[in-house]
Amino acid sequence: MTYPRYTPLIESLPASVPFVGPEEQERQRGAPFAARLGANENLFGPSPHALAAIRAEAENVWKYGDPTSHDLRAALADHMGVALENVLVGEGIDGLLGNLVRLLIGTGDAVVTSDGAYPTFNYHVTGFGGALHKVPYRDDHEDLPALVARAHEVGAKLIYFANPDNPMGTWVPGADVTAALDTLPDGCILCLDEAYVEFAPEGTAADIAPDDPRVIRMRTFSKAYGMAGARIGYAVGAAALIKSFDKIRNHFGMNRMAQVGALAALHDTGWLAHVQAEVRRSRDSIAQVAKENGLSALPSATNFVTVDCGCDGAYARRVLAGLVARGVFVRMPFVAPQDRCIRISCGRAEEMEVLAKTLPEALRDADQTG
Repeated sequence: MTYPRYTPLIESLPASVPFVGPEEQERQRGAPFAARLGANENLFGPSPHALAAIRAEAENVWKYGDPTSHDLRAALADHMGVALENVLVGEGIDGLLGNLVRLLIGTGDAVVTSDGAYPTFNYHVTGFGGALHKVPYRDDHEDLPALVARAHEVGAKLIYFANPDNPMGTWVPGADVTAALDTLPDGCILCLDEAYVEFAPEGTAADIAPDDPRVIRMRTFSKAYGMAGARIGYAVGAAALIKSFDKIRNHFGMNRMAQVGALAALHDTGWLAHVQAEVRRSRDSIAQVAKENGLSALPSATNFVTVDCGCDGAYARRVLAGLVARGVFVRMPFVAPQDRCIRISCGRAEEMEVLAKTLPEALRDADQTG
């Protein structure tokens, strides 16, 4: 007998990961990146108070973390103006998405998302046998009315919508999201990914009752709080849905140092304001570099800027390759027509200097090899 005996679903899937990490690319190129501007990490770093809390807790690493993340959940409930039972903490939004899909989606169940939106969500849906139905972007925005319309057509159980959006950095007013809830098919849940909402204009966060069963909101400490490596995400939703995660979640998935670090970061509102200001300055810098090179930057409500290279996806890939060859790690949207762009994460002045130096060289190469 051949081992192992995989399920038919697993047998049918490729072994793949949604993203190739910068470390793998560094190994392939045999050198480190001079500017790491592709993963939308917070290059301005976490709160010093968070780092101090993590260091202090390190001597207790022999203990398991609190399986309920009680103290962090209580602080998040206060932060979001909801009850404790409306909050769930998990291993980043990626982990929460995986558990949400596992809760709701079986083989053949319809799920709706945007074509070119966050690929990790698609990875989870495919992994549990769901049927993905994709809607194109409209004017570089995720098209929420079209997503809802497709959900009606296919009887979807789940819709994924990010506001602000990754990879384009665009956004819609929160009031539009709230209004869309009244148009959802009966029994369909909107997964609202708000990973970048701390960088967005006022009014982007939707005003949604915490016990509304039609939506679950997801946020993270990976972006504005600068703790991507700690893997801390949280969800806000109706108490019954949040409680259902206890049926399947990894109860010891959160480590103690991440829990106390996130709690300290949440309380350090001054550092968050500092990061937000630095991101605004960096967005302006990226837009200026793009303009100086004859490119246009899309307005952004995130900690990255999507730059329109003014041609097709093949040209943008040549620009990206030229940057990577010069030690600048960037990424780009996967799907046309958004793949005419490259996506550049915000960074410090030194990274912006590297970008300003290498972008014209990468563009020159792209023009010559086209």
